[in-house]
Amino acid sequence: MVSFRRLAAKLCFAALVLFIVLFAVFPFLQMLSMSLKHQWDWGNPSLVPRQINLEAYKELLNIDQMAKNVPESVKILLEESDLTRQQREAILEKYRDSSDIFPFVRYFRNSLLLAVSAALLSVFLAVFGAYSFSRLRYRGQAVVQRGVLFVYMIGGILLLIPLYRMAAAMGLLATPAGTFGALLIIYLVQTLPVSLYMLGNFFRTIPYSIEEAALIEGVSRFGVIWRIILPLAASAIATVFIYAFMIAWNEYLFASVFLKSYQGLYTLPIGLRTLFVSKNAIWDRIMAGSMLTALPVIILFMAIQKKLTGGLSEGGVKG
Repeated sequence: MVSFRRLAAKLCFAALVLFIVLFAVFPFLQMLSMSLKHQWDWGNPSLVPRQINLEAYKELLNIDQMAKNVPESVKILLEESDLTRQQREAILEKYRDSSDIFPFVRYFRNSLLLAVSAALLSVFLAVFGAYSFSRLRYRGQAVVQRGVLFVYMIGGILLLIPLYRMAAAMGLLATPAGTFGALLIIYLVQTLPVSLYMLGNFFRTIPYSIEEAALIEGVSRFGVIWRIILPLAASAIATVFIYAFMIAWNEYLFASVFLKSYQGLYTLPIGLRTLFVSKNAIWDRIMAGSMLTALPVIILFMAIQKKLTGGLSEGGVKG
């Protein structure tokens, strides 16, 4: 009877886990399925397309789009004639229709640069700040710690207008580089408090006796951080980096206000919104754009998932 109950409990737990996983993965499967279907196949309730369609991805990534507007007679002429490469490109340029090309690659590049920069700066500053919170003692430490968390508790919509006016008064919004820098600072302010909190709690779990042994050997504080703290806290640092990257990657509110005068600096959240209201707003393109937007986070998580394991500091001190 006891073994039967245990088996039933395990089966119920496995079924619950499977349900949660399917519930979380199903929207991504639906997006992937819709992005790969032809328009005549959109009514198909199955997640498996009857015929794979990659045109939406090619259009967003601007792959082989110039050749679609070239007449067949011109294609034959270009293949058979002895034209130089420059002459071929000059002929093809006449058939380029830039108004029909959605600048997804540019928006992707802007978001990637902004998110990676914000995440790296957040992790770099959080390592030193969290170490000071967890290991050092100085006047006003408790006030600083509580102040950091207090800033994180304030909603972004309340800070939008004050921060915009501050950036405008400082002249940062007058140039694209200044606007990019102002947005980077805002993302840093958004991600740094929680990064400090997460790393500070993890640093406190690292046995201080390891650092004491290094300090006795003459290692400096920076040496302790570099040689001991960073290797032992690799899992926490990877987690904080992913978290900061996701915040900057998906942020829309501040980007939509600060970048309204610079369309060339649009990030992916703003770009996807323009896609929804443009002539390219077709379901397969929208779903393809959503999949490409989620892809960097998935790749980043899979690339460093080996670091996301706890207990790296276990066994560092002999009992």
